[in-house]
Amino acid sequence: QRQLVESGGGLAQSGGSLRLSCAASGFSVEYYGVGWFRQAPGKGREGVSCIAVTDDSAVYADSVKDRWMISRDTAKNTVYLQMNSLKPEDTAVYYCHAHVQLQDYWGQGTQVTVSS
Repeated sequence: QRQLVESGGGLAQSGGSLRLSCAASGFSVEYYGVGWFRQAPGKGREGVSCIAVTDDSAVYADSVKDRWMISRDTAKNTVYLQMNSLKPEDTAVYYCHAHVQLQDYWGQGTQVTVSS
């Protein structure tokens, strides 16, 4: 059974850091790309970052570029999102996503709240 489980969310102060984890099961992050999305209250879900399986190259939304970094540990089958210099506008539920063999998989989400 393919599954994604996020962890690492919580409360942080503006300027602080958090690291989110996305543990995958039922497929390997070595062969399938995983991305991070977020959904703030009253807003639609937006893409934050994703990592390529071929060369670990990453893409970031303009709003988080130069502040956050996505990485993966194939031995742990986990993708991480290191979030630095957090801002109140980063407050949202964060989800990881994978597209595996024509199907989309989402985690349950983890709440990130940044206080000013």
